Amino acid sequence: MGKRLVIAAVAALAATVAAPAQQRQAELVTGSIPHAQPVSRGPAWSGESGASGDPSMSAEAIRAAAANFHDCLASLWPQAARRGVSRRVFDTTTAALTPDLHIMDLMDAQPEFTKAVWDYLDILVTDARIAKGRALLARYANVFDAVERAYGVDRYTIAAIWGVETNYGTLGGTKPVLQSTATLACIGRRQHYFRDEFLDTLAIIQRGDIPANRLLGSWAGAFGPTQFMPSAFLRYAVDFDGDGRRDVIDSVPDLIASTANNLKKDGWVPGATWGYEVVVPATFDFRLAGRAHAMSLADWQRAGVYRPQGKAYPHPDEQAWLLTPAGIQGPGFLMLHNFHVIMRYNPAEAYALAIGHLADRLRGGGAFVQHWPRYERVLTRAERLQMQQELDRHGFDVGEPDGRFGARTREAVRAFQARIGRVPDGFATAGLLKQLMAR
Repeated sequence: MGKRLVIAAVAALAATVAAPAQQRQAELVTGSIPHAQPVSRGPAWSGESGASGDPSMSAEAIRAAAANFHDCLASLWPQAARRGVSRRVFDTTTAALTPDLHIMDLMDAQPEFTKAVWDYLDILVTDARIAKGRALLARYANVFDAVERAYGVDRYTIAAIWGVETNYGTLGGTKPVLQSTATLACIGRRQHYFRDEFLDTLAIIQRGDIPANRLLGSWAGAFGPTQFMPSAFLRYAVDFDGDGRRDVIDSVPDLIASTANNLKKDGWVPGATWGYEVVVPATFDFRLAGRAHAMSLADWQRAGVYRPQGKAYPHPDEQAWLLTPAGIQGPGFLMLHNFHVIMRYNPAEAYALAIGHLADRLRGGGAFVQHWPRYERVLTRAERLQMQQELDRHGFDVGEPDGRFGARTREAVRAFQARIGRVPDGFATAGLLKQLMAR
């Protein structure tokens, strides 16, 4: 799952573009972030089983775990103590906690894994989001200058993460991080992962960086305009404004520098890009696509994979792998090292592609040149799960079927396509599912 899970809102930077001049000047001086108005926490749990098919996401398992919620939390005290959390903080913060079961309806619906990549990009890379991002870059140019000097991370990528994660803070994530992580620590299919996130939330409160009532964010516990999970905050957050606290919610310098520090420590290469849109010929051997088949850009060009409009590869010796989200029917992308770094922020390829593309648009680049196959019906979550189960039944390795299509599922789709004599481009369509089920 990684450090970030889903596009999730948190209060930040609402309507700053239209703010009065006096307010804007104050923001530049203090580095404070205005906050969106709180919104409703949303509906109660539907009472239905999750879409992933995981046994712990059945309605019965969710109810049983919810009934055991307080005993589950109490059992975590020894681990909290080992992280330096005092008994007073533990008791004060957990005594009145109740589970937020609506999170169970959200857990199996992450858009970067369930939407067509073109629909995902349509939502995240818009003219309005580009304009907002450029205004933010201009407003905080002095901070971005200092952060680039200190960490060597491209400002446009930082701004793109800010824009993709929370639309620069205007999406109102108001779920208490403590409640969300406590719920997920004791209920649902990722309890082991979220127990660490819950304990790290307690450690943040103990240290005094951010008070509990300001820790508001996504259903998964990510907070701040660039959506730090609690564990990522403890590893990467920095006090860039020098006030003695690491505050990625209310301090623009801390927010930008902490995001840059995260990318730097994950291996960001200064001065390098994330990748390139490429044209893939109809005669291409798609067995060369995917992360397992990296070659130099020069070798890709010799294989007939080139940039649109005759653009050259600036550094032909760089190693890259080919991503073809829509197979032969859509654009291809040659992915470089920094694409992998973005994926460490969120492990979904669609997410990293959106970040890279928005960053390019913010620096003045154009839209993708090639068209997506919008005529293809997007598989539902149930159909994606069914395709993985059918592939598994036919002996193809998809890992644990979960309704999310990643590299392993695409490799399995390619293998099936090759078996039936189709172009093995890894693009899973409704027609392909029909063929798979008929065998």
